[in-house]
Amino acid sequence: MRGEFPDFRLGNVLATCFTGTLSERHGNAVERIPTPQRLVDWLVVNGLAVESCTGAQLALARELRESIHAAATAAAIHEPLPASAVQVINDCSAQGRAAAILTPDGERRWRLSSASPVEDALGVIAADAISIIAGERDGKLALCASPTCQAAFFDTSQSRTRRWCDMNTCGNRQKKARFRANQRQNVRSAE
Repeated sequence: MRGEFPDFRLGNVLATCFTGTLSERHGNAVERIPTPQRLVDWLVVNGLAVESCTGAQLALARELRESIHAAATAAAIHEPLPASAVQVINDCSAQGRAAAILTPDGERRWRLSSASPVEDALGVIAADAISIIAGERDGKLALCASPTCQAAFFDTSQSRTRRWCDMNTCGNRQKKARFRANQRQNVRSAE
């Protein structure tokens, strides 16, 4: 990864991992794909290797990201899906021409066309979003309990009661804040 940019938040669900390229949406937002090359880096890390990306493709990727976030958030709180978000997700899914291939190791990989690899990669992400928002996968959409984050994430825990999009960031931050507040309370009580 490129050291001048924040690390990517990795996850098991491609679509919600993609929405995590913009975090702390209700605080000091952190943009993890600020440049076309950074989008290329994210796609490579997530098994959708492309060689290059244009500014227009980055803009399309960000539009897809925000549409997935809006639709996933609505689904998580059981509200109607925003029509404009659904349209962007559907358009990206329909434009993609990626093919799932099976490796000799029995793993699925994506073969992107040489004509439009970024659009194909976005099509894979959009199709993944459709499968989780439509409820086709085992899990549930939820929103991060962090007041500054509130990212949509896909909870596959056995109890489906996960509270944080990422325990290493949002969960840890909340636990530390609670600990510090308890410490301050204990100091006041001792006085």
